[in-house]
Amino acid sequence: MDTRTPALRRAVAWVAALNLGYFGVEFAVALAIGSVSLLADSVDFLEDTSINLLILLALGWPARRRARLGMVLAAILLVPSLATLWTAWEKFNLPVAPDPGPLTLAGLGALAVNLSCAVLLVRFRHHGGSLTRAAFLSARNDALANVAIIGAGLVTAFVWRSAWPDLIVGLAIAAMNADAAHEVWEAAREEHRAEA
Repeated sequence: MDTRTPALRRAVAWVAALNLGYFGVEFAVALAIGSVSLLADSVDFLEDTSINLLILLALGWPARRRARLGMVLAAILLVPSLATLWTAWEKFNLPVAPDPGPLTLAGLGALAVNLSCAVLLVRFRHHGGSLTRAAFLSARNDALANVAIIGAGLVTAFVWRSAWPDLIVGLAIAAMNADAAHEVWEAAREEHRAEA
């Protein structure tokens, strides 16, 4: 067993707990203000919790089984994108701007959580193959998405009182999750080929 595995287990456990905790916060705010981007991001927090819990289970597995799980995680990464598309469709039919204050504050909180998770995982991003790569990419992408959510809140507050900034950011988060899913899938396929 690699000497970094206990430290990786601790880091992944912390990341799972942080993601689960902020999922509840962001989901409640998203429902209260009708935000597509926050809803997409909250579902992403739940997905990140699942990924990190699966990583905890799979760390002791042989490389071939981890590669298979990496392929499953790639499919899981698509779930927030699909949820976002559905929510965006509903928002197109009733384009009401979310309250920019809670949108911005929730985005700032999410950014703090995701930066913390990325810092916890950065030294392990090349350890453990596609599984830890999935966790790191997810935290990194989420931090970028949170910056965009904060921007959407500020634009809605001071420039353009419209549902469009929130919708645009929500759809961009969906696209980013789809790209991360593709990266994880490719990494898992490479691992699987190497072990075959």
